[in-house]
Amino acid sequence: MPAKEHHKIFRSAWLRASVLGANDGIISTSSLITGIASTSYDYFTIISAGIVGLIAGSLSMAVGEYVSVQSQADIENADLQMEQYSLKKNHEEELEELISIYVDRGVSYDLATQVASQLTDHNALDAHARDELGILIHNRARPLQAALASSISFALGSILPIMISIIVPVWCLIPSIIVGSVICLAILGAVSAITGGAKIWPAIRRISILGAISMIIASFSGSVFEFIL
Repeated sequence: MPAKEHHKIFRSAWLRASVLGANDGIISTSSLITGIASTSYDYFTIISAGIVGLIAGSLSMAVGEYVSVQSQADIENADLQMEQYSLKKNHEEELEELISIYVDRGVSYDLATQVASQLTDHNALDAHARDELGILIHNRARPLQAALASSISFALGSILPIMISIIVPVWCLIPSIIVGSVICLAILGAVSAITGGAKIWPAIRRISILGAISMIIASFSGSVFEFIL
């Protein structure tokens, strides 16, 4: 007997939101702290800015993700209502539409007719949602889940550079945050790749290099603004 397959697509919704939140938390807060640390602000101001960035970013991620995913959910619900109405008013036309979908996928017309008829008798809306609209159970928009995952993961990601700022001496604050954050990003990339069943090294390289570039640019921008002002 072949081994049972364990697909990861069912994790895509919350995994995307979690990785996005944690990644944004690490990079945003690290960039904020390094940018301020490159100016003449005192140590208390630097730590305070990091904490405020954590709170503001976490709330922003929650609201932004909820609004975005809720918009997707509204579109899905509107399409499902439209499809439900059409199934009541144009039953035969909808059946032929389902048959043509299966025929286009390589199924013979007779078999496609049998399959479409049986699926329509079983649950017509589900059949059309899946095969006509591409709306599946595992990829339905879940606004609250996405908002909570993004907000919590952002806060957890932001804690890392803040803790580094508290622990290390001021004179090596910027390089310590950049190096520590890149390490955390690499770990995040590895965990997300393993959780999603993807290749580890491409994920690590992608997130680490882009994150390091963002933090280096932010630290230089702080010095530039201090020089200009």
